[in-house]
Amino acid sequence: MRESRDTDGVLLNEGETAQGAVWKGEFGREYTDRNTLEPGALDALYGSNYGATRTQINQTFLAGMSLDTSLLEVGCNTGNQLLLLQQMGYANLSGVELQPYALNIANRRVSSVSLKLGSALSLPYEDGYCDLVFTSGVLIHIAPDDLPRVMDEIHRCARTFIWGLEYYAPDLTEINYRSRNGLLWKTDFAQRYLERFSDLELVREQRLSYLESTNVDTVFLLRKKH
Repeated sequence: MRESRDTDGVLLNEGETAQGAVWKGEFGREYTDRNTLEPGALDALYGSNYGATRTQINQTFLAGMSLDTSLLEVGCNTGNQLLLLQQMGYANLSGVELQPYALNIANRRVSSVSLKLGSALSLPYEDGYCDLVFTSGVLIHIAPDDLPRVMDEIHRCARTFIWGLEYYAPDLTEINYRSRNGLLWKTDFAQRYLERFSDLELVREQRLSYLESTNVDTVFLLRKKH
């Protein structure tokens, strides 16, 4: 069997992507240490970026949804978003994370949440597992060739809603990330979902312009047309 290696020459496990190997390695652990934030600090970061806190964004996009709504975060890392949703009163929460180091921290930080180790390429859940499945800065790190498979998995596990906050560009654009290529891409993720799945409709989308740069992010909520 031919060996496969990531961009640093690390031997990949069978079925593992180069991006997955990087995120599970030292580079990913450093990312986790930099980005583990309590809810107040997370809101402050969003406020400094956009002039709106993450709590305010959540309130806008989850408006009208019961606090009993089941939510699954794909790529939950150490549980920043899950902690914030708990603070908002949501109690039926799940998260899946690729990086064992981050998941261990999440298990210490977040209580009463179902957490699993797993890949977005093959989510460890049954069809329609949760009312809403969401990502926050995760799709941007999926290689373009793998993105359709990840979207298929999210769509499969979502009973009704798909929600995302991701970097935005009208066309697929690769970005050098901390002096590395092959780790970050921007595109119109909401449109990619709509083009791939005929049963989805756009409920709401908001483009978030950064206060101190020309960058733009997108927040979108999609619903299955039952």
